[in-house]
Amino acid sequence: MKGQHYTIAPCNVLTGSFICPPDKSISHRAAILAAIATGKSTLHHFLFSEDCLATLQCLRQLGVEIALFKESNTVVIEGVGLQGLRESQTPLHCGNSGTTIRLLSGILAAQPFSSTLMGDESLSQRPMGRVTLPLKQMGAEIKTQSPDYRAPIEILPLKKALSAIHYAVPVASAQVQASLLFAGLYASGTTKVTVPSVVRDHSLHLLRQFGADISQDALTVSITPAEKLNAQTLWIPGDLSSAAFFIVGALIAKEGCLSIKQVGINPTRSGILTLLQKMGADLLIQNQQQIAGEWIADIHVKSAALHGIEINPRDVSLCIDELPLLLLAASCAEGRTTLRGAQELRVKESDRLHAMAVGLRTLGVSLELYEDGMIIHGLSKSLFEGGFIDSFHDHRIAMTFIMASRRSKQPITVSDCDYIATSFPHFFTLAQQMGFEVSTNEESILSNE
Repeated sequence: MKGQHYTIAPCNVLTGSFICPPDKSISHRAAILAAIATGKSTLHHFLFSEDCLATLQCLRQLGVEIALFKESNTVVIEGVGLQGLRESQTPLHCGNSGTTIRLLSGILAAQPFSSTLMGDESLSQRPMGRVTLPLKQMGAEIKTQSPDYRAPIEILPLKKALSAIHYAVPVASAQVQASLLFAGLYASGTTKVTVPSVVRDHSLHLLRQFGADISQDALTVSITPAEKLNAQTLWIPGDLSSAAFFIVGALIAKEGCLSIKQVGINPTRSGILTLLQKMGADLLIQNQQQIAGEWIADIHVKSAALHGIEINPRDVSLCIDELPLLLLAASCAEGRTTLRGAQELRVKESDRLHAMAVGLRTLGVSLELYEDGMIIHGLSKSLFEGGFIDSFHDHRIAMTFIMASRRSKQPITVSDCDYIATSFPHFFTLAQQMGFEVSTNEESILSNE
């Protein structure tokens, strides 16, 4: 049940070692492509988060046989082929997952049957026109119940094949790019998608791995219709977005020494590492290797005295999910940090710029909030105040302020931490191993796990 507030005791230590949890973005994409491939795919190190489980449930409703082996984090998917999906008799509930609803829209827009995609209260407030409008340009028939193109999304049966388009995405969104590329698997002609700046390229690697004809020229990706995709056996890298919480926690702790193994360091995702190093972070990246087009490595981090930097608009798309953490790190730094060009944070699971400003001010941080960013005046060696933090039902906001406890002089209480399960189901178990003391109603939440 959502709504539980968790209190985190102050502590200036974060030490330990762990294997990085599986990547959420890759888990979603691999499952969807495996579902429309021909043959049996085995996905090792799959993330069993609420978001990814929502994707699997939607695929099951569409007639795909899926076996879960949670003990080994493995999923086996019997692909039905590009033309093998079947109409669901009930709406496809995507939960809190924007990735699920946007990526499946691209696949379902090409089907000869109708589909209805819906989500929870938070997802129903997020913009879907960025996906539905270009899909309609390709010939899809799509209806939404609101004039601003929000879920639920009703996709009508396709009467003739989708037509390829060359579409310039107005915002740097990997989800929009992926949705249109997935639709391009079914479209007549060559579909081209141009993004305004670099976005995470997991979809490109996976499409190539499954046998799609895809090419890239700078910021434009082209895909031609496929006769079939081929089933694969894949190992999914660790999720840098999840590792980043503990990386920043260790950096801002007085005594931080942490090793995280098998972290995905895809260059289109690793902006947070670059920016933290610019701030003076003590990071060591070792044992780099490439698996199925994705780079992984072990990351070692120690406490460090950070200094303020400028985070430019061109940096934003390379660390969009980690920007709240960078704002937390900036709050512990010496001097001023400026973030601009981050208006996309306004339309995530929450308005993350607003949520971070409210939370940081509660902890005693001086800042100026703008429509596309903020300026933070770092506390340097001073500690955060404690207090109550509203997570605004946002998993990343909740985890960010839990990490603030490594630099706080009083307990921090964070609302709605239940939402953390959407992306990082074992977060609290791991946090306990790293020395966090977390309680709810004066009892450890971990005693019931």
